[in-house]
Amino acid sequence: MSRFTRRGLAVLGLGACLLAQPVLAKEQFRIAWSLYPGFMPMEYARTSGIMDKWAKKYGIEVEIVQVNDYIEGINQYSAGAFDACLMATMDALTIPAAGGVDSTLLTIGDYSNGNDAIILKHGSSLADIKGQPVNLIQFSVSHYFLARALESVGLSERDLTLVNTSDADMVPLFGQPAVTAMVTWNPMVSDILKRDDAHLVFDSRQMPGELTDGIVVNSATVAKHPELAKALIGAWFETLAVMGEDSDAGREARSVMGQAAGTDRAGFERQLDATYLFATPAEAGAFMRDPAMAQTMARIAEFSYAKGLLGNGATSAGAVGMAFADGSRYGDANNVKLRFDDQYLRLAAAGQL
Repeated sequence: MSRFTRRGLAVLGLGACLLAQPVLAKEQFRIAWSLYPGFMPMEYARTSGIMDKWAKKYGIEVEIVQVNDYIEGINQYSAGAFDACLMATMDALTIPAAGGVDSTLLTIGDYSNGNDAIILKHGSSLADIKGQPVNLIQFSVSHYFLARALESVGLSERDLTLVNTSDADMVPLFGQPAVTAMVTWNPMVSDILKRDDAHLVFDSRQMPGELTDGIVVNSATVAKHPELAKALIGAWFETLAVMGEDSDAGREARSVMGQAAGTDRAGFERQLDATYLFATPAEAGAFMRDPAMAQTMARIAEFSYAKGLLGNGATSAGAVGMAFADGSRYGDANNVKLRFDDQYLRLAAAGQL
């Protein structure tokens, strides 16, 4: 047998061994989102292939899933069905964190700047809400928003009757005669305000920077797989860069997001006008490190404790500890369950993702 033949057989044998080795599957992660203008970039990251590009860079697979019911998406994340979820920072505290699921906020994506609204059928001012039943997602950020709004006109929840309502039911319910007041957010707000009997009496422009949303991940998952955080942050800000362009590509991105939100480009751009999106990692990081972030979350914790949202065993507003990007902490240092971590934003800002 010639040396060439022996070598060929050896190579064939090595190839057979290699083929016999199990192929290691890529790590797979699932991300939940629901309809809200500030969350639509995640859907475009999926349909445009931007998320796949960043996932491939880090050797992982990321599945982005729309959940029609906002609270149900958070509940599924809390139960472990998803590795990450887009949600309001208040809901991150009162649902997963209060339930014992250690969670990390990778970035503040936006704050509501008019997207959240109080709408009445009968009345032209917020004070007219007194004595009415109010449909909203009870104990959610909408509930907090309502409580803060009522303070501005000397009212409280004792002056109302709250009716717990799913976000998926808001638009059809408003047409019912028994429904006279509603607290909800876009795109539902835009649809409801098309009605002649719908009157906007208060919106989140009157409390800028307070109703924040972001990308929340399971802390144990991201500690083990920082590549997930890098891929999410990379895809998120690339998507924001595209959608913010005054170009054919930017207009196409906004059109696609508008269609996914049940409207068109012009309608979605009006919703974006009521959403303050943090367009760059540097801007989002600066907002997260601002001491005002901790102050707002402390106020939210106090509201949540008063409403019994921090769990039956909570003995104070600080029962669920929080760690902030500026290095400060709030609440029980031995029970930190919500973390504001800007390290991936800093990497992105430095061009090191």
